[in-house]
Amino acid sequence: MSIIEQAKQAAQGVAQTVVQKAVELAPESWLPGGKPDPLIHQKHGLIGKPVSRIDGPLKVQGKAPFAAEFPMDGLTYAAVAFSTLPKGRIASLDTSEAEAAPGVVLVMTYRNAPRMKAMPVFMSEAKAAGGDNLPVMQDDRIHWNGQPVALVLAETQEQADHAKTLIRLTYEAEPATTSFAEAKAQGTHPGLFMGSPMKQEIGDAEAALAAAPVKVDVTYTTPRHSHNPIEPHAATIVWQGDDLVVHDASQAVTHTAWSLGNIFGIEEAQVHVTSPYVGGGFGSKTLWQHQVLGAAAAKLAGRPVRIALSREGVYRMIGGRTLTEQRLAIGATKEGHFEAIIHTGTAPMTHHNAMPEPFILATKSAYAARNFKLDVEVTYLDMLANTFMRAPGESVGTFALESAVDEMAVALGMDPVELRAVNEPEKDPTDNKPFSSRNIVEAYRTGAERFGWSKRNPVPGSVRDGEWQVGMGVATSTYPYHRMPGGAAKLTLTRDGRMQVEIAAHEMGMGTATAQTQVTAERFGLELDQVSFAYGDSFLPGQVLAGGSQQTASIGASVVAAQHALVAELLKLAGNDSPLAGLRADEVGGMEGGLAKLDEPGRHETYASILSRAQRDEVSVVASAPPPLETMHWSMHSWGAMFCEVRVNSVTGEVRVSRFLGSFDCGRILNAKTAASQFRGGIIMGLGMALMEETQFDERSGRVMNPSLAEYHVPVHLDVPEIEVMWTDIADPHAPMGARGIGEIGITGVGAAVANAIYNATGKRIRDLPITLDKLM
Repeated sequence: MSIIEQAKQAAQGVAQTVVQKAVELAPESWLPGGKPDPLIHQKHGLIGKPVSRIDGPLKVQGKAPFAAEFPMDGLTYAAVAFSTLPKGRIASLDTSEAEAAPGVVLVMTYRNAPRMKAMPVFMSEAKAAGGDNLPVMQDDRIHWNGQPVALVLAETQEQADHAKTLIRLTYEAEPATTSFAEAKAQGTHPGLFMGSPMKQEIGDAEAALAAAPVKVDVTYTTPRHSHNPIEPHAATIVWQGDDLVVHDASQAVTHTAWSLGNIFGIEEAQVHVTSPYVGGGFGSKTLWQHQVLGAAAAKLAGRPVRIALSREGVYRMIGGRTLTEQRLAIGATKEGHFEAIIHTGTAPMTHHNAMPEPFILATKSAYAARNFKLDVEVTYLDMLANTFMRAPGESVGTFALESAVDEMAVALGMDPVELRAVNEPEKDPTDNKPFSSRNIVEAYRTGAERFGWSKRNPVPGSVRDGEWQVGMGVATSTYPYHRMPGGAAKLTLTRDGRMQVEIAAHEMGMGTATAQTQVTAERFGLELDQVSFAYGDSFLPGQVLAGGSQQTASIGASVVAAQHALVAELLKLAGNDSPLAGLRADEVGGMEGGLAKLDEPGRHETYASILSRAQRDEVSVVASAPPPLETMHWSMHSWGAMFCEVRVNSVTGEVRVSRFLGSFDCGRILNAKTAASQFRGGIIMGLGMALMEETQFDERSGRVMNPSLAEYHVPVHLDVPEIEVMWTDIADPHAPMGARGIGEIGITGVGAAVANAIYNATGKRIRDLPITLDKLM
């Protein structure tokens, strides 16, 4: 039996033991009293079916209203002027010509903007949503190259855009730090992520590395990335007396409402934020200065405002991923067992945000090792605040980690899949918790078989097809499980058997509304068309942020809590004449348009019968999910195995990805169609990160130099092969519905899989993203 087969059997045995022990130590599910949840332990009915998105017909017909499409009487249009230096103050400002231009309603600058508090920066408080903590247009100070310095309102967008060009400004420059090398020379500081330090040492990793018979110790670098959702950031805003209404492109409606209330000195209940449809977010669609500017201008002008950023405006005002410089060192025995893992490095950020790129996160749980040294240090630059971008930390951190594991496989002469299996941990190697469910070895086994990994030639540069060099690479994909506290949901059941779910969640194109409709229909024994899902409105219950791949679990936990409360209420209404008399809520479940005893389905009564007897037309409950205590007891992550085949032109250096397969272990898959789309979308974004995406930042001026899709390259159809995805579909017993997050895992590991395939094809190891043809010539 080979080492890899032995490792597989050992890992599967460990995983089974851990899961059995986990079930003994903690409740199996989210139902009160630790009762089994049928949606975790069984797959039937609507769960897992490839249901098309329920919002699809409205979108393809153009009937889905996005943020910049809400009609209003007296609507004005905004255009923003941006600063052209990274630090200093406005020395002179002349708006007279702009104010006299045709159609102009208002020119707003720091001189006449309403007085406002600074934005509450994201993670500073529970509902803070700001991309930075700066006061918006309150003084003459300049903090980055591209900062808004004036806003024009006009009767049409064209008039506003023209008048903006007529504003005359001069600046008084101050010394600015815009060079990464200069910033590092000034010193680094410990990075904090979500309030926790990103520094951890277990044992003596440096000593273990020095003593290891086989070692890899290299530096990997990744560039800045800018957000490019298909829908640029926009909002339609109006004041109704002292109340503020904002139709936004948002993945955080309740957080935005609270934050805007804080900025304008009004109560959260006076701010109504809606966001029914969002054309992509990826971490960028929280609160930035454009919503604040739009609301301030609407207040000043006394008219509704539409502020829709141009693509350049997104680059100037909306933060993206910051660059990283990472040291990744691994020391191993001759048999391939990791003795030490060192993952340290530096990332720049600004003084006015709270988002260092946490590139060590994936390394904390990926592989067994006796010694760890993990550390993210930060430096400070005068630039646009960086922010969350799909899989912040893990996307670029796995590039370094998984490239280094591949380099170690080469040094050992081992198969890269076999090396990963040899280092499969029995429990989380850095926090000592058991895994809630970890089946990555199974994902690797099935993925390798489907991809044809056994046909890979381990000798770099040995496979050619004419002038094309062909290679295969692999990498582990991972993203942690999150669930947000404070999620409440409202359920309303009518006598005719219709159910409405209401929760302040979000639909950004990932299929949230569809999957949650499936789950609710399944729980209550209803047909899909009997359930409606209301979301994207700050006036609804709950405060569920769409981020961190946690929205599905957060909504699911809230719906479970509301389901239990609603069933308890229905049993009260059923009374003593019902077949359900004397039963508790945890003894019944939804079935065929009513409730039935779980182990005696003949004891059944329809919702119509229950409500008719009680002389009620409907019944409603609001309930909140319990706090996310599961992560205190279990190490919870989604996992995946990424397989890539590339073709590299030996004459031009052009890279073509010819095949790609992602094999995932993410718990229960709720909707096969929307899940496959999420996995593929993440992989495509990862291909862009690997081969083309890079924000060109001029370190002389601190200015983004490629603020358009003409110059900032993202994958198009010809860049992307057919992508195959598969999954284990093994439910996690400690996650609501057995499901873990899938929105971000798809991008992780892709950069390394591509780089490793390129090495196998050419023998050239590229450690600096993106892998452009000049690096392969």
